[in-house]
Amino acid sequence: MALEQQIQKDIMAAMKAHDYVRTNAVRAIKSAILLAKTSEGGKKELEDADVVKLIQKLIKQRKEAAEQYIAAGRQELADNEMAESAVLEEYVPRQLTPEEIEVRVADIIARVGAAAPSDMGKVMGVATKELAGLADGRTLSTIVRQLLAKQ
Repeated sequence: MALEQQIQKDIMAAMKAHDYVRTNAVRAIKSAILLAKTSEGGKKELEDADVVKLIQKLIKQRKEAAEQYIAAGRQELADNEMAESAVLEEYVPRQLTPEEIEVRVADIIARVGAAAPSDMGKVMGVATKELAGLADGRTLSTIVRQLLAKQ
């Protein structure tokens, strides 16, 4: 609940500072929280971990939109999406670098006893739990696949 309260305070501060990029980004978080709370079967109160997952989803959406804008030749819109993404990233834990992910995945492979690419499901199950919020799923699966291919 503390993260949700911090977001509410940050909305007010961004509005007072007339920082439109920050205002829009933080309002998007607030909107996602409200949607999650009011959705059918949704929780009435969200934990900080749930809010972080929502924010990560918003970051991914912003980055994908920026890629599409760049492909369409709309750099000014892509810049806006990337600026909002940078604001959103302030609310999530620091993402691991590919090298850090590789070290952790190698440790998980050793613990699980994976020896072939067919063991990817076993490794991914453990890796996604241990690295939740610290690594992107696509990057994680790519690294797991590479390391298992070397086995």
